[in-house]
Amino acid sequence: MAGEYAIEMIDITKTFPGIKANDHITIQLKKGEIHALLGENGAGKSTLMSVLFGLYQPEEGEIRKDGECVHIKNPNDANRLGIGMVHQHFKLVECFTVLENIILGIEPNKLGFLQKKQAKKKVMELSSKYGLKVDVDAAVEDISVGMQQRVEILKMLYRENEILIFDEPTAVLTPQETTRLFAVLRNMKEDGKSIIIITHKLHEVLELSDRVSVLRKGTCIGTVKTEEATAQSLTEMMVGEKVSLDIERPQPKNLAVRLCLKNVTCTDKEGVVTLDKACFQAYSGEILGIAGIAGSGQKELLEAIAGLQDTREGSITYQPSEGECRELTQLSPSDIKKLGIRLSFVPEDRLGMGLVG
Repeated sequence: MAGEYAIEMIDITKTFPGIKANDHITIQLKKGEIHALLGENGAGKSTLMSVLFGLYQPEEGEIRKDGECVHIKNPNDANRLGIGMVHQHFKLVECFTVLENIILGIEPNKLGFLQKKQAKKKVMELSSKYGLKVDVDAAVEDISVGMQQRVEILKMLYRENEILIFDEPTAVLTPQETTRLFAVLRNMKEDGKSIIIITHKLHEVLELSDRVSVLRKGTCIGTVKTEEATAQSLTEMMVGEKVSLDIERPQPKNLAVRLCLKNVTCTDKEGVVTLDKACFQAYSGEILGIAGIAGSGQKELLEAIAGLQDTREGSITYQPSEGECRELTQLSPSDIKKLGIRLSFVPEDRLGMGLVG
């Protein structure tokens, strides 16, 4: 029926040297729905949404908003059309405050003077309405990854975007933060906003979305109602063949203690205890899970093992399969490397801390 769709991407083709990232893809987003864009890594999901947000220009195809053909040459055009996007790697200025990031580019002013009080009031109202708790005066570099994402969402809401794109929004979140994010998305859907969520996590698709479009190797395999889909059917659409979703867990053999922590305690710059007498043993041939809500000390625990965090007390020892036990307490990453120990650490903020961009 006329006016059913907020956005239509018709026969979109985007090519990079040597690869066709999007091959005549058609996606239609209904008004007031959560639409999942599902596919393996490299399927073309982020590229397609980057076309919609104006970051890329397609070689073929057209975009329609409310049935009218539109030309989106850059993100400013997208914002003027009410389209916002939260990228997998956030686009925030770290030395600016939360408030400054949210209003950046559309700062309210009167006679050339910035009206921060007025902007702060609007941000706080949006924060309260959608359950997006933030500290508007904090510097972005000092807040958690979860709060940074809330800042990105508030940026879209502050600009009164009606079409919201989320690129792998749960990749950097704890399960508890993911649950809160889903509640926010449902709240925004009830408010009449149209949402696209890019993901490759089946359980998230089944829990959150109304419809799901599956991409595979740059092509759209199809769009189905989520209530009519299963994890098995979506997996087969993603990879093109039947896949067993059962995980075999063979029992580890020849167990031996490799890593041992005894009463490991860490403090922050102010002397507040962030990790209190942590003890555990990790064995060869096993995967050990560390669980806890954000801020419970997981970050400090892993950084202490990797030599990135000083310990106030306790010991960390490593026992190789052959040779003497090695003390890792208070050693730097380079010291650990000099001992011939192959220790890899992937931080929660992969782009900010794990890589030099």
